[in-house]
Amino acid sequence: MKRIISLMLSLTMAGSLLSGCGSKPHAEGGSGTQSADKLSVVTTIFPEYDWVRRIMGDQADSAELTMLLDNGVDLHSYQPTADDIIKISACDLFVYVGGESDAWVDDALKEATNKNMKVIDLLDVLKDTVKTEEAMPGMQAEEGHNHGYSHFADSDVQDRSLSDWDGDWQSVYPYLQDGVLDEVMERKAETGDKTAEEYRDYYETGYKTDVSQITIDGENNTMCFVTNGVAAKAVYSYKGYQIYDYKSGSRGARYFFEATGGDAAAPKYVQFSDHGIAPGKAEHFHIYCGNDGFEALSQEMDHWPTYYHAGMSGDEIKEDMLEHEEKEYDEHVWLSLKNAKVLCSAISDALQELDPDHKDAYAANTQAYLDKLTELDGEYQTVVDGAARKTVLFGDRFPFRYLVDDYGLSYYAAFAGCSAESEASFETVSFLAQKVDELALPCVLTIEGKDHKIAQTIVQNTKQKDQKVMTMDSMQATTSDDVKKGVTYLSVMENNLAVLKQALN
Repeated sequence: MKRIISLMLSLTMAGSLLSGCGSKPHAEGGSGTQSADKLSVVTTIFPEYDWVRRIMGDQADSAELTMLLDNGVDLHSYQPTADDIIKISACDLFVYVGGESDAWVDDALKEATNKNMKVIDLLDVLKDTVKTEEAMPGMQAEEGHNHGYSHFADSDVQDRSLSDWDGDWQSVYPYLQDGVLDEVMERKAETGDKTAEEYRDYYETGYKTDVSQITIDGENNTMCFVTNGVAAKAVYSYKGYQIYDYKSGSRGARYFFEATGGDAAAPKYVQFSDHGIAPGKAEHFHIYCGNDGFEALSQEMDHWPTYYHAGMSGDEIKEDMLEHEEKEYDEHVWLSLKNAKVLCSAISDALQELDPDHKDAYAANTQAYLDKLTELDGEYQTVVDGAARKTVLFGDRFPFRYLVDDYGLSYYAAFAGCSAESEASFETVSFLAQKVDELALPCVLTIEGKDHKIAQTIVQNTKQKDQKVMTMDSMQATTSDDVKKGVTYLSVMENNLAVLKQALN
């Protein structure tokens, strides 16, 4: 896609240069505005657009303000038109979200004709406060990926059978030793607290094992371990699980199996960890084996031999690990009022620098708007503090992670915030319906859009079947027509608060 966009950009820029031979050039040494008195601002989504209007105040009427996603197109599926690219290329201020959905922006900016353009990447402004997407219990996995849960309630953990780990498996330890996984260690070093060599030493301890292969037959409850070329097989019985709270703040579960007969060389006690907490086929797993009892195994934190499907090559395993190392950031930063204050301040600073003649007005407008954001933030906290419940449940995608985290709320959802999935499995619907019953929730929430069938199906599968289906607006489909009708960022967030109040009481 990037290659296509680059070609489009080249053609677009060539066309614009040819057609603009007689046009008025930018003023030399100035702000880079399209004319001496007209500021050009391009934003991708509605919240940015509205923030700019509030900060500019009366000056917004004399500026060129563009909202690119003006036809209800979702942020995650948007691609710029040639006209969009021309507008970006020549504007004075460009504001965009950042993240995976805006991967096209880098190519667009490379072709910018206004070299004095100011660019605001929302995720970059927020830096370390940006959150990665979170997998929650019951949440539908993206195709080809099982969720690794880091936060869950004890009641979310379910028993599992040996069939979840059925198949032929190979140790990844040889691939670490021969250098195939060096790239993985280098990737870890880019975002972690160790050098690539330190990570390699760490995984040398973690992955080390003499067991090269494990074959698991879930139907017959057997495991066969190949150690230094010698096979040992035993029958195993499920003995429950243990929940772990790690120093990092995340959580996990290990599943216990005990040998009840078979070769003496096979381990007596086995624990599995694959980052799952409910029935589901493992993509890979960590295994803990020994003969000194489950308690001894439960203390093991430094040694966790890891296994992938035997049919995978070393390069395929490496690519899978690299994919898991890629952090998928939750882009919906605008749905936090606390974030909004930080982002509005950044936009205001840029506008004041671009248009110093109106600096004082922009500063005053910004402060007045920040006061309104602060007031609404306080109203949210008051509602949450006085609420009967502290959990919301979405039968939909969940873009409100920043909002619920701001006020200490828990949540369940059918999909992650940026998920492209549209169909929920029976397991997901069933899990969420059970949670509605367990927590006595009065509402199942959705986001804007016409199709709320997943939420309705969840309600139909509850005991009472009388829960309301209510909508919270993530502002991903707001258009200029909505703006003409008086829709603002604050009005949407006020409406969301009214819905949230009902959902929590």
